Amino acid sequence: MAATALTIAGSDSGGGAGIQADLKTFSAFGVYGCSVVTAVTAQNTRDVTAVHPIPNHIVAAQIKAVLSDIKVHAIKIGMLGTPDLIECVADCLKRYDGPVIVDPVMVAKSGAELLPAASLEALRRRLLPRAAVLTPNIPEAARLLDATQQTDSSALREQGRLLLAMGPDAVLMKGGHGTGDICTDWLITAEGGRIFRAPRIDTRNTHGTGCSLSSAIAAGMAKGQSIGASVAAAHAWLHQAIRSADELAIGHGHGPVHHFFEVWR
Repeated sequence: MAATALTIAGSDSGGGAGIQADLKTFSAFGVYGCSVVTAVTAQNTRDVTAVHPIPNHIVAAQIKAVLSDIKVHAIKIGMLGTPDLIECVADCLKRYDGPVIVDPVMVAKSGAELLPAASLEALRRRLLPRAAVLTPNIPEAARLLDATQQTDSSALREQGRLLLAMGPDAVLMKGGHGTGDICTDWLITAEGGRIFRAPRIDTRNTHGTGCSLSSAIAAGMAKGQSIGASVAAAHAWLHQAIRSADELAIGHGHGPVHHFFEVWR
């Protein structure tokens, strides 16, 4: 049986983030991908010009259709948007017993807000306790905690521990919004922590990095790998996908990473 992962997220018409990035990532890891579309966005590498939410009952119908027929080994959750949709998705996953990776998508690379403040409490209450891995970047971690953004490593680790106390099995604090020549991510669990470092790459083509990283973690867990092994493989893969991003030359803004750098150039 093929390893299978499901993404529950918004569609990116430019192809660099959201559902499109998730499915590309699953394929890059040799995992069969299923999808549930939560919103249709009109966007490219420069801007999000429109967002059309999918009705909650249609989102629920998509989830039920997939889970009633296909053995899904891991689920990645991305853009949800409204409190009601968060409640809807959480209700639909009550009987699902596999790992869930939650990427708290809040702001697009262009700066467009994708998660209103009114949705934060529902996200904290319904999805964080359900997460095998929560993958916030620095601004997202601060918003989830109603705290100030931090860049100091000890302060970021402390924020990770505070998020861990909200219920996820692990928190991956992403350092992409930090400064310095080295980009550092911290994986925080009840057993301790693990640090992942990579040279910071000078490129503007980083659209979809968060979506792709969380999907890569989901792909690893769909294959039965541990959280630590899945994060390590995802971190190394994404670094190479960013290194290869400039070769694509897609669009005139923040272009996508190269999901298939190992397959074609």
